[in-house]
Amino acid sequence: MTKKYVPMDTSMPHVPCLHVQIASAGPGVTELGWDTEGGALATRNLLRAPLRLERWDENAWRGDPAWSITQSPTSLALSWTGAPETKLRLVFPFNPRVTPTAVLPRVWREDGTLELPAIIHAPDHGPLLLTDPDGACHQVLFTGSRGQCTADLSIELRAPPSGRCSLQLSTVQLPPPAGCDDLALWQRVRRDWLNPLQPSSRWGDPADPKSSPAGMLANNIISDPASCSLWLYADQAFLSPALPQEISVMMLVRRTVEYWIDHKTRPNGEVICYWNYGDFLDANASPLIAAWDYVEATGDVDWLRTRIDKLECIAEFLARRDVDGDGMVEAVQSGNRGTLKHPYRSCAWFDALNCGHKDGYCNAVIYRAWRCLADLEAKLQRDTQQHRFAALANRLKAVYAQTLLNSATGWLGNWKSADGELHDYAPTYVNGLAIEYGLVDPVQGREILGRLRKKMTDVGFTRFDLGVPLHLIPVPAYDYLQPDGFGIAKLPDGSDTFGYYMNGSVFAGRTTEFLAAHYVVGESQIADRILLAMLDRQDHGLFQNGVQDKYPTALDFTTWDGKPAGYEGYLAENHRFLSLVLLRQEAFRQKLYRPLHL
Repeated sequence: MTKKYVPMDTSMPHVPCLHVQIASAGPGVTELGWDTEGGALATRNLLRAPLRLERWDENAWRGDPAWSITQSPTSLALSWTGAPETKLRLVFPFNPRVTPTAVLPRVWREDGTLELPAIIHAPDHGPLLLTDPDGACHQVLFTGSRGQCTADLSIELRAPPSGRCSLQLSTVQLPPPAGCDDLALWQRVRRDWLNPLQPSSRWGDPADPKSSPAGMLANNIISDPASCSLWLYADQAFLSPALPQEISVMMLVRRTVEYWIDHKTRPNGEVICYWNYGDFLDANASPLIAAWDYVEATGDVDWLRTRIDKLECIAEFLARRDVDGDGMVEAVQSGNRGTLKHPYRSCAWFDALNCGHKDGYCNAVIYRAWRCLADLEAKLQRDTQQHRFAALANRLKAVYAQTLLNSATGWLGNWKSADGELHDYAPTYVNGLAIEYGLVDPVQGREILGRLRKKMTDVGFTRFDLGVPLHLIPVPAYDYLQPDGFGIAKLPDGSDTFGYYMNGSVFAGRTTEFLAAHYVVGESQIADRILLAMLDRQDHGLFQNGVQDKYPTALDFTTWDGKPAGYEGYLAENHRFLSLVLLRQEAFRQKLYRPLHL
């Protein structure tokens, strides 16, 4: 079903602002910035070099000054008039070090080119709509360099018989999704709602696994696509309102699902996580959830019929990993102390931790993935397969909490290793997911959350504007990536690097599970206080500092006092906490998590 796009309400007090600086000598744009809520960020230049128009002349692209620029506070028109069939190219040289400006087009072709119209979304600045009123657009490329930290949107134009070419940029304010009951709260996040959706530019050598084709939902526009993260993006897309010009973020979800299951799945059903790394359990679960998001949002059952065999294949890979037959899925990694050594990684998104064997995070995601696949099978009336995956989910649920519950602390630990040890660093995200997904009942969930909040008080954490820490207990070196993983401790108890990267830092995106759990158990006021503090910080764009690709200068992870503690600088899923503006409502939770209640 196609959602109807509702134009922005111009009566809203936050008036969009578009900042354009035109060169003093000849037409040209030296600065381009915007803020769709009219804030101070509008004056920040998002270009690393002047916007340029070039003409194909004598087998080379050459600068052409004969173009005109018309601007208003909310729009920019770039036009050229000359001989018909003239080949032109307009290049937007974006600066990812400021913010990774992304392109979300209506169509992304198989060859990596895209078609206009498109949303140009600058995280923390908001979306623009890019259109081609004269139909002159011939080819559009989005290319980048991770090493040089560049991203170029290149638009090739062919002048029609009229000889006129033009491109139009106009600010967009996203309408609230149907059913949103707090329009003031939606207004606070609509500028940044698309932040978690970062389709990659084409960067790197395609023959090298450390590269990316264009148009894959990724860490950021010049970083890695990672299958383990796909479900995080897909959920945000699922909850998104309609975009103008029938641009669909769900088509990006489908394109990325196809990339992983068609091109990055090994013959045995194992999905590669990133680069050439295997042995990630959530790498298999994630495309299953994302596929459900796509089909549920679009009703595209015909696509599902063409992909169901591959989806079943990657789900059965997980089923075979229940090597002891108890219902929990075991990782290849043992999780035993001191066993995670470079160049290897753990079994989960938390790949610098020694997660292994019976991992709490992965099994929660797998539980949801099997529930989602069972629902997809029901859409195809495949009763035997539906019962198969529902039964796997039921068996996992039956043993999940009892496997991971720490009787001494009253909350769930991170993982139980092959030697039987429960590794427990007070993981807020594992406990949050388990409560959110119903793997523990609401009464027990409320008790767990209360104990974790008390632990936060005991250890002195107060900066809820940052979110909540991943862990409340330091991770010692024997349970960290060795010998020199980001955040690895020198002291035996891990206290010297506590608060850095995966050793208990704060990652706003993973606060999502913890707060969602509070909404599930009826403790909305507690969650709202934290969410509102985070939104105050988000208003100033402080959950990122542009693409850094260097540890520890990056704000994707922070210490408990807000210092940089990450490496990307911009990690797309860090912004998914914005979805809580909707998920605080039971109706949206029921919509997104419907398979969990079947």
